[in-house]
Amino acid sequence: MSNNTMKRESEFELVENPDALADRLVGGSEDFVARHKNLLIGIFVAIAAAVVGGFLYYQNQQTKNEEALAAMFQAEYYLEADSLSKALNGDGQNEGFKAVAEEYGSTKAGKLANFYAGVVSLKQGKYQEALNYLEEFKSDDLLLQARAYSLQGDANLELGKKEEAASLYKKAAEHKANDFFSPQYLMKAAVAYEAANQYTEAIEVYDRVITDYPLSPEVNDAKKYKARAEGLAKK
Repeated sequence: MSNNTMKRESEFELVENPDALADRLVGGSEDFVARHKNLLIGIFVAIAAAVVGGFLYYQNQQTKNEEALAAMFQAEYYLEADSLSKALNGDGQNEGFKAVAEEYGSTKAGKLANFYAGVVSLKQGKYQEALNYLEEFKSDDLLLQARAYSLQGDANLELGKKEEAASLYKKAAEHKANDFFSPQYLMKAAVAYEAANQYTEAIEVYDRVITDYPLSPEVNDAKKYKARAEGLAKK
């Protein structure tokens, strides 16, 4: 019997006889496991280590986040009381936002400390420091993140970077755009463009307020300031 004939008969047996197919598959699996035992063990160990490591990291982050929230409690009180230096630097017994941000920066509370530190620095007139803190803040809270972009715009405007400020105000307006805050941020962007003598860009932004947010309180000012910008653009 030729080799080709034997091969066809073997394949026919596998198709017609489920038990023969099962035996072949099981045998093949056993051979594969025997040949690659060390590799498979290594893979399983790596997967287990990754799962355990991920769980421990999550637990550690949760613990650190709670510690950061507790550490920030007194600093928030000082901020509300307008005791800016104590809010930022602490009072000798309690940490301020600066220390919390440095120590717990990888946690949600630590990122929030960066936001507050930016707010305090902005109020103190330390605009570059404020910008540095606010750029470290990242949040999935749509209102806070947009507010952080707007505050970055404020810091840039104070530093004389008018175009950068306008861009950040627009970024704030476009971040999960809403009828309440977005027109406010757009108005700030338009004013920043005017300050940079970029009247065409300012007019475009005023138009966005008028067109996209016709029921907002900012519409009347947008129409008035647009007319002014159009006059300045012709000079």
